Parts: sequence; structure tokens; C-alpha cells
Amino acid sequence: MNWTIQSKIASDLEHLLDQEFEALKAQNLDLFERLQESKAKLIGLLSQTQLPAEQAKENTDWLQFQDAVTGCRDKHRRNSILIQRKLDAIKAALRTLQGADNSSSVEVYDRLGRLSASRRRASYKDV
Repeated sequence: MNWTIQSKIASDLEHLLDQEFEALKAQNLDLFERLQESKAKLIGLLSQTQLPAEQAKENTDWLQFQDAVTGCRDKHRRNSILIQRKLDAIKAALRTLQGADNSSSVEVYDRLGRLSASRRRASYKDV
């Protein structure tokens, strides 16, 4: 197996994942969608990689490939976290707009630690 070629593919994937992250940060969904096809091709090429024999695992090219793939994994996780946070924010905004957000109600207590009378009457979303 030519690990130099595989390392180049993994390096290309790392670069693409950086582009994907920038597209996500900028909320450029058109660019994000365009990158998905290239990403799938690169992942397909990498998925055909077979592990080397034990004696070849000390090969410098193999170690570089392994580092590149680890970088890809970390960047993919970073992108996944960003997507999940954006989805959570959108879901929270939708719940708030629909009036179903329990965290939007404000608990107001008097100096004795009891729920204040104004809170017992109505919450702001009931008005």
C-alpha cells in the first residue's frame, strides 16, 4: 500500500473539513452542501485502506497517514459539535416561539423564599 498517496487523500480531507467548518460558521449552507460530495468521495477512498502488517506499522509514511486520519477525526468531531449546537439553538428558538419553553418562565421569589404573588397569578406567556 502506498501510504504517501493515502496520506495525501487524508490531508485533502482535513483541508475539506476546515472548509466545511468555515462554511458552517458563516452559515453558508450552499458551500456546505457542495463540499459533501467531495467529502464522501474522499471518505470512500480512505475506507478502502487496509491496515499494514505489524512490521510496517513503524513506517514513517504509515505514521504520517495515521496522524492525518486522526486530524480528520478530530475536525469531523469539531464540525459535528458545531452543527449540534446550531440545531439546539434553533430548537430552543422554535420552542420559545411556540410558547412551549419551560425555561422561559421566570421564577420570582419574595424575601422569605416563597414564590411571589405576581408569579402565582400568571406567567408572561399566559398574558
